[in-house]
Amino acid sequence: MRILVTGGAGFIGSHLCERLINDGHEVICLDNFFTGRRENVFQLFDNPRFELIRHDVIEPILLEVDQIYNLACPASPIHYQYNPVKTVKTSVMGAINMLGMAKRVRARILQASTSEVYGDPEVHPQPESYWGNVNCNGIRACYDEGKRLAETLMMDYHRQNNVDTRIARIFNTYGTRMVENDGRVVSNFIVQALKGKELTVYGTGEQTRSFCYVDDLVEGLIRLMNTDGVHDPVNLGNPGEFTMKQLAQEIASLCGIEAAIRYEPLPQDDPKQRKPDITRATELLGWEPRIPLREGLQRTIADFARRLNIPK
Repeated sequence: MRILVTGGAGFIGSHLCERLINDGHEVICLDNFFTGRRENVFQLFDNPRFELIRHDVIEPILLEVDQIYNLACPASPIHYQYNPVKTVKTSVMGAINMLGMAKRVRARILQASTSEVYGDPEVHPQPESYWGNVNCNGIRACYDEGKRLAETLMMDYHRQNNVDTRIARIFNTYGTRMVENDGRVVSNFIVQALKGKELTVYGTGEQTRSFCYVDDLVEGLIRLMNTDGVHDPVNLGNPGEFTMKQLAQEIASLCGIEAAIRYEPLPQDDPKQRKPDITRATELLGWEPRIPLREGLQRTIADFARRLNIPK
């Protein structure tokens, strides 16, 4: 097939492009390089089935494709809060433009949504039926509400125009090619540990997250895209739950240092717990994560050490 991946030079998008190429498809990678990097897809440049286009999804574009993975949007708080109006535009106008294209060329489209649609959840773990607890006026709302509206658009285009849509609610994902300064907890801890610095923990460190290795997530995205009739949202994440202190200690151990922790105030609206209920993904897609946290962290630390030129 001929497949478009918006945000394809980003962390998750580049892994998806690589997997789709390896599966024998033609891939068009579209990115504006705000957080994406050309070096993430350098290894694909010589492949005749790969094409890279510099473009912002806020602006319309028409391409003849069979499938669209709409991943374009900064996903870490540092990046999406840098220009919150642009973040909202990327989620909303980007979804409208991609849905318009999907409607015109009769392509199937998958929207990369997020566990952030659940906000600071009062239900644990979070099933897709939970409507969430989001502060619509807070500093994270540009991302949270932008993604919630992107989901609305997907469902309305499907109901009104019969566009073949998919919605993936992606929980915390980590792995090779993460941006070093994106402010995410895994990259923060790894960079600090490799440099022998104190690990910064926000709040008490008892808040929890669930971490899915990027290869597992990509497998889930592809299965969701290629399963017929699944239009409602599907959680994709690892139900293994860890506190921030546990994660800090694990990364410090793998980097061969003692875990010296510095505590900072918890950012506004930072969720206290986050864990996916993946029953739907297991039943509908036959999917569940397979790479344990320790193994995934080892791969990720090795990649960071190479890019930072730190012996490991």
